Amino acid sequence: MFSERLTHRTLEHQTRLCLGLDPRRDLYRDFAHLRQHTLEVLEVCAPLVVCVKPQLAFFEALGLEGFQLLSEVVGAARALDLPTILDAKRGDIGSTATAYAGAWLGGDFAGCALTVNPFLGFETLTPFVQGARANGGAIFVLVKTSNPGSADLQDLRQGGGSTLSEKVALEVARLGREESGPFSSVGAVVGATHPSQLEHFRTLMPHTLLLLPGLGAQGATLEGLAPAFWADGTGAVVSASRGIQYVDGLSVEAARGAAQGFRDALNTLF
Repeated sequence: MFSERLTHRTLEHQTRLCLGLDPRRDLYRDFAHLRQHTLEVLEVCAPLVVCVKPQLAFFEALGLEGFQLLSEVVGAARALDLPTILDAKRGDIGSTATAYAGAWLGGDFAGCALTVNPFLGFETLTPFVQGARANGGAIFVLVKTSNPGSADLQDLRQGGGSTLSEKVALEVARLGREESGPFSSVGAVVGATHPSQLEHFRTLMPHTLLLLPGLGAQGATLEGLAPAFWADGTGAVVSASRGIQYVDGLSVEAARGAAQGFRDALNTLF
């Protein structure tokens, strides 16, 4: 099970850091250069991170070569025993949602987990939840995203006074109660850029794995992140992408150093 693998790796390797991979074509001489650098960053950072999160938009932008590279990244992560979260933010209705779930949670390019958009309605989560459970994986539902404009919709007050984000969080928690174990296969995305809200969302979702994006280039810092975790330092992972992969141009050694710095700093929280 994904949640068990993530928790075991957190404790065994003493890391709460998720490596984001966002290969940007305009930074490289050609595709071969991009491919080499992406795979090298993954390899050198693997011992320092709890999981890897390829952002599918950057792979899709590369066309067929990008899908081939994504397959290589997923395969390399498997060989490194590194859980993979595909950051695709998929969400749709009926058979389309089922097709997305089949492709990204059980197909040739499947990762261990997938980010999912719930804003077409809660019934659209069902195929993704079923796909995750059938494959021993997980989904991470968008609850409170890291971007500045997230408040436009996610902070809207509903009947009874709760925000839309809080309503989604309660549904995520409800889905998790259908399973046994400390953490369920239904996780949540809560931006590390909202540290003052992390304790509240942890209270709403006590047994939910949290993916906290935004460390580094998006401006999130370590201050205030501890409430997202359980007391033993499990239950959440903090993602950094550009702040590792491109921290000093295309220096692979600098990427490794950035990952080590983030990992060590996160460990001081516990």
